[in-house]
Amino acid sequence: MADVVVLATADWEHPIWTNKQHVAISIADTGFRVLYLDSLGLRPARATGRDLKRIIKRLWRGLCPPRRVRQNLWVWSPLVIPGGSGSFVILINKLSLTFGLWLALRFLRFRKPWLWTYNPLTASFLNLRSFSLKIYHAVDAVQEQPCMPRELIESQERRLCGEVDQVFVTSPALKRKLAPYSRHIRFDPNVADQAHFSKAMSLSLSSIPADIASIPEPRIGFIGAVSNYKLDFALIAAVARAHRSWQFVFIGPTGEGEPYTDTTLLDIEPNVHLLGQRPYGDLPNYCAGFSCGWLPLKLNPYTQAMFPMKFFEYLSAGLPVVATDIDALGQFGHVAFLCQPNEKDFSKALSFSLLNKGPDLALRLALAAEYTYPARTRRMLRVLRDLKGSEGI
Repeated sequence: MADVVVLATADWEHPIWTNKQHVAISIADTGFRVLYLDSLGLRPARATGRDLKRIIKRLWRGLCPPRRVRQNLWVWSPLVIPGGSGSFVILINKLSLTFGLWLALRFLRFRKPWLWTYNPLTASFLNLRSFSLKIYHAVDAVQEQPCMPRELIESQERRLCGEVDQVFVTSPALKRKLAPYSRHIRFDPNVADQAHFSKAMSLSLSSIPADIASIPEPRIGFIGAVSNYKLDFALIAAVARAHRSWQFVFIGPTGEGEPYTDTTLLDIEPNVHLLGQRPYGDLPNYCAGFSCGWLPLKLNPYTQAMFPMKFFEYLSAGLPVVATDIDALGQFGHVAFLCQPNEKDFSKALSFSLLNKGPDLALRLALAAEYTYPARTRRMLRVLRDLKGSEGI
């Protein structure tokens, strides 16, 4: 088995787990040894308590060797200047990352590892020729997020696609965008931790957390970052005003990726409940308390290039799903209600879902069982085996 370096855009201990952590675990579970690199920071750090705590922790951990977090999987926090887009900062980060990674690889005795990167700026920081196989896993249009260096990301992403051996993308829009720059590109949508979220269907009423159990039913739930560039706050407020007997529960941090998010539109609605972040291990318990899962997304360049992980998480939990009809979800209209982002369409779809008049549960669960991390990792490794041959795979 080969050794794999995963260059992530999310810290291992980030409270909202994404593709990066799950894929690293899935690769390690197949027998590969994996070194997970915490995020280098694509956006500039801000003088906020959250960022300052992260910087202090990063400084400490950057001086420590990789730490083992589970079988075959280690985590290392590089010492870099977050969000620097100037040539001098990029040079400093490249020197620091290259030397630190060399030490980490020697410590773990990794030899000729693969690189599995989520960072579109990777070619600016690392000598790609030092890796035996290079994979870029594009899971978002990160340049469309607030505070990102758009032009730098776009130019470096094109360069990266031309230098890696394989590009995987999680939405049709990302494939259309990056295909001209890559010799080998494959679309495989986001998936879910199906084994984890499916626990929701077997939990008793007593397992539902008290903070949600105290909210009247029906409860329409959302799990994830409550950020204005993703969620349509005006739509949420309009649906909440139209259906005062429905309760809208949001589990997740406010302003993730967008520190200036203003939730006033939601705060003034008595049937909208922003409960904040909850431990990942407890999310099935919250799903067990939902009557329906929804994705009231805005339509913009970011969301049209995304594939929300929550889609298959909701399906795995046995929940009916109502979502904005973004590009990536179009092929799954047979298992969910896909709506235009207006109150009328969402109200109608939610009403049907609450009356169990939507797609059959067995159909939803069967589809969710196909879109899991182990299954997708096997598919991706088959692609790499065909590309590289059986050696080291």
